[in-house]
Amino acid sequence: MKRILKWFTVLTIIAPISVGTVMGYAKGWPSNWKEANWASSGLLPLASGDKPATVIILASRTGRWKGIFAEHMSIILKPEAAAEWTRYDVVGWGNPVRKNSFAPDAFWYGNTPRIIYRLEGAKAAALIPNIEASIAAYPYQARGTYHVWPGPNSNTFVSWVVRHTNGLDTELPPVAVGKDWLGWVGYDVAPSKTGYSFSVAGVIGGTVALREGVELHLLGSTIGIDPDDLAIKLPALGKLSLL
Repeated sequence: MKRILKWFTVLTIIAPISVGTVMGYAKGWPSNWKEANWASSGLLPLASGDKPATVIILASRTGRWKGIFAEHMSIILKPEAAAEWTRYDVVGWGNPVRKNSFAPDAFWYGNTPRIIYRLEGAKAAALIPNIEASIAAYPYQARGTYHVWPGPNSNTFVSWVVRHTNGLDTELPPVAVGKDWLGWVGYDVAPSKTGYSFSVAGVIGGTVALREGVELHLLGSTIGIDPDDLAIKLPALGKLSLL
C-alpha cells in the first residue's frame, strides 16, 4: 500500500508540478502587475459586428508563479445586437466583483485567454438575464471576502454562477483553482450538472459526474480521470486528452 501511495504521489503530484514549474519559469512572467499586458488579445470580434446574443467563459493563466498552478476565469455576455461586450471578473482588491474593468478579451497578466464555453443565439439570449441574476446574488461580494486560496476567489465566482444558473452547464478547467470551493463543508451539483461535488474547506474534496469524470480535489488542485474525453487531469498541467 505504501508503494502504491508513493507512486501515486510521484506520478500525479510531484511530476506534473515539476513539469509545470519548468514550463512556467521557461516562459517567464512580468515582475509586477503594472508591467503586465492587460490589453485586448484580439480573441473576440467587435460586438457591433457580431449580431447573435452570446455567452462566453474565458480562462487564462494567472500572474507570476501562481500561473504554474492556476488559471483565471471570466464571464463575457452580449445581448443580441448589443454594441458592446460585458465582462465580469472577481479580483483580490476592493469590491471583488468587477464589471468591465478589463477589455472583454484582455490578456491576464500577459497570458492569452482561451474560450472554454461559448453559446450563441436564442438560448444565449434567454440565458443572459439568468446569469446576471446569479451574478447579483453571488454571496461573496463584500470587500474582504476574497481569498486567493483556497477560496472564495475569481474561479469560485464563475463556478458559483455556473452551478446556480439553470441552462448554464459546462465542465470547467481542472487548473481553475478555487472552482471547487464550496464553503467550509459543502456539497453541490457539478458545474456540468451531470453529477455532484463535495468539498471540505477547499482543501480536500471530489467530483463524480458524467462529463467531469472522477476527480480528487487536493489543496485546490485536481487529479482525475475523464472517460468521456479519454483524458486525465493533473495539477499544473490541467486536462490531457487523447481526443
